[in-house]
Amino acid sequence: MEWETVIGLEIHVQLSTQSKIFSGASTAFGAAPNTQACAVDLAMPGTLPVANEEAFRFAVMFGLAMNAEIGKRSVFERKNYFYPDLPKGYQTTQLQEPIVGPGVIEVELAGGQTKSVRLHHAHLEEDAGKSLHEDYQGMSGIDLNRAGTPLIEIVSEPDMRSAEEAVAYLKKIHSIITYLGISDGEMSQGSMRCDANVSVRLKGDEKLGTRCEIKNINSFKFVEKAINIEAERQIDLIEDGGKVTQETRLFDAEKSETRPMRSKEVANDYRYFPCPDLLPVVLDDEYIEAIRGTLPELPDAKRDRFVNEYGLSKYDAAVLTSERITADYFESVAKASGEAKLAANWVMVDLAAFLNKSETSMTDCPVAAEQLAGLIKRIKDGTISGKIAKQVFEAMTRGDGDADTIIEKQGLKQVSDTGAIEKMVDDVLANNQAQVDNYKNADENKRPKMLGFFVGQIMKTSKGQANPQAVNEILLKKLSEQ
Repeated sequence: MEWETVIGLEIHVQLSTQSKIFSGASTAFGAAPNTQACAVDLAMPGTLPVANEEAFRFAVMFGLAMNAEIGKRSVFERKNYFYPDLPKGYQTTQLQEPIVGPGVIEVELAGGQTKSVRLHHAHLEEDAGKSLHEDYQGMSGIDLNRAGTPLIEIVSEPDMRSAEEAVAYLKKIHSIITYLGISDGEMSQGSMRCDANVSVRLKGDEKLGTRCEIKNINSFKFVEKAINIEAERQIDLIEDGGKVTQETRLFDAEKSETRPMRSKEVANDYRYFPCPDLLPVVLDDEYIEAIRGTLPELPDAKRDRFVNEYGLSKYDAAVLTSERITADYFESVAKASGEAKLAANWVMVDLAAFLNKSETSMTDCPVAAEQLAGLIKRIKDGTISGKIAKQVFEAMTRGDGDADTIIEKQGLKQVSDTGAIEKMVDDVLANNQAQVDNYKNADENKRPKMLGFFVGQIMKTSKGQANPQAVNEILLKKLSEQ
């Protein structure tokens, strides 16, 4: 039997407003527990919520970026459930009339393929608090700082058919929200969390299987792993004669398994009803169009511009534009150095390798764009070779200064003086007569490989500072004269 996995994602994005969605309490990350929860967040008697306009503006920005319908009239409801970190006993959210309606997003997959994923809707709601289970002598603590933080929940249709497609979609959403600046998208800090609805069915079957929801997955790697593990669990269960039960499950990364959390609720279980404390919010066309005018250049448009303006391949442009901070960094380097393709290579290869190895984010990159541009200029004007440039770059990552300072201090300037290079070539040939004779007697097609020996010896003599192009030209001339 050939099985097909069906996936839909619910992505929870914390909006980067300075205050909460219904109160003036701060949303800053990292404060001491329970220092940023006010009476409104706790629904104390006599308090009334007031909707945060900036949260609506951010939600509309997202909807416009997705080419989705904008809900000109949106309504808040109360979703009732009891959990330790939900002090009110209900969550203020949107159900029947959300702020963002249907839309479609194009996702790039491996091999240059694209996938259309439909957006069912996106709605505004408040976040709950957080349960803390460490350092409490066997007890759990409750931190309500997060309670009331504005969220936009982005709900897809079940259009994805593999974990790879789901991760590509999630990364595209992450790219869009960070380009817009409506969220920092830091999954490790809970700014972006994902619930995956996973089911399986026989290939060609139109009827959807029974789905399970995997809650609160907080990294791209874990989303892919959790979906694959859950799909495999469901297939094994069905093939062994069992039935999949609709339920909510948790992903255990250490044990590489999903495990039951609770039975899956449906809308009736939450007893939704319109929030009596909040009026419907009505947006007019003028308000929506004013927001449309503030939208920045989005990933797809920036990718296409990089291809046309800088002559990059579509793949390189897609890599560089996946994150706004990387795209802006590259463009600064390209403009300052005048060498877009060389800038792209250094950002995607050398800089990316350093950041990955040192576990440093692009935000904390120790090499400024102007510094990398300066290094590329020195490669371009022949001051240093590509090999020496890597030494200079390493020194730059240690904070030793800009390229010119490091080159001067360490005496790394490339030797381009033809007289000096000629002497080095003569010395190497004189000291390696046997290799010279072998070269002269060799077939033409073998000579290029044998040439590498002489080049290596010359570069060793010059401590890697001889101009490679000049070395090759003079070496070939000398050998032909032998």
